Amino acid sequence: MQVLQVQLEVGADPAEVGRARRWARSRLVGCGIEADEPVAETLVLLISELVTNAVVHTGCPAVLRMLFPGDGTADAGPDSGSASGPAVGAVCMGGTVRVEVADVSACPPRPRHAEGDDTNGRGLELVDGLADRWGWQAEGAGKRIWCEVDRAARAPQGALAERPQSGLYEPSCAVTNLA
Repeated sequence: MQVLQVQLEVGADPAEVGRARRWARSRLVGCGIEADEPVAETLVLLISELVTNAVVHTGCPAVLRMLFPGDGTADAGPDSGSASGPAVGAVCMGGTVRVEVADVSACPPRPRHAEGDDTNGRGLELVDGLADRWGWQAEGAGKRIWCEVDRAARAPQGALAERPQSGLYEPSCAVTNLA
């Protein structure tokens, strides 16, 4: 089975998060996941949280990637591609959709827990509650945070309190520039 990978470079401006959401929605529709499907809404929220974390807490550009299982029979649309060249000719099927956001900060995600009226500190807690799996890995001078959502029907997950707690990147970490 082939895997379709599409990616978008995201600037260091928080306004780029909206552009990333719009781009993701169009790629999901191009892979047969309608915008009003619960899995699409979940994926767009996960993308929004991961891109926001990268842009806000590093102050540097990031790269958003979505990976879909495919069978090689249809066009994924404009701006699709992978490091090895354009990913033309892949249609998405059931299975797992993987979202990755790579940034240039080597600082690992650091758990935070928002209190009552706090206006931030819930990003990775949401990711933890919505994704089937998530994690991070060092990548060059930076890192890649990823999450996966299984398209097949899944059993309800336990309450957030029963799962490992995660939080947003700690903003005090030093950032390495791409330049």
